[in-house]
Amino acid sequence: MSTDGAGPGLHDELVTPDVRRSEVLHDGAVWDVRADTFVYEGQELTREVVDHPGAVAVLALDDDDQVVLIRQYRHPVAALDWEIPAGLLDVADEDPVVGARRELAEEVDLVADEWTVLTDLWTSPGGMSEAIRIYLARGLRPVPEAERFEREHEEAHLVVRRVDLDEVHAAVLAGTVHNSTLMIAVLAAHAQRAQGWSGLRPADSPWPEHPGRR
Repeated sequence: MSTDGAGPGLHDELVTPDVRRSEVLHDGAVWDVRADTFVYEGQELTREVVDHPGAVAVLALDDDDQVVLIRQYRHPVAALDWEIPAGLLDVADEDPVVGARRELAEEVDLVADEWTVLTDLWTSPGGMSEAIRIYLARGLRPVPEAERFEREHEEAHLVVRRVDLDEVHAAVLAGTVHNSTLMIAVLAAHAQRAQGWSGLRPADSPWPEHPGRR
């Protein structure tokens, strides 16, 4: 039996680091940058970390196996990229699925009757603490016109499109879409569908992999 997370039952191992000092280098509007000095294997190391609140994302799948996609301008990469609805976990003590429901309603004017966890990920664990939980939402219904969120800034220009899951999967494999959350969600959904969705987890499943929720 493996004792290092390798082999059957492959898993990441969460640890409690021996942090000696932590200094905020940049106090940002959305996330901070801090320098942590910690001891690892007898050696004192310092690493700069983007301190991120985490996020949720939603792969919304309709009854025709079409994925609800959005196209949004992303300035850091100077591109209009295809994504799935997503947003920051920046409301204190909010249940992640509540945040996911809000993002689905605000970004694509939809609510869903069925919510399950599709997968969890760390976006860049070598440099930032961001953890994302991706939900699968099914049983889609439109938000009533009078209750719809008024989008602004980049979101005011969102393009919403429904695309067959197989077509999005082909785009991922062809390298014509590049948003990592979209890619991981689509690959996971495509694989889950092939096994009858048997590997999905309940929407309220624990999430200790989020550094702020341990």
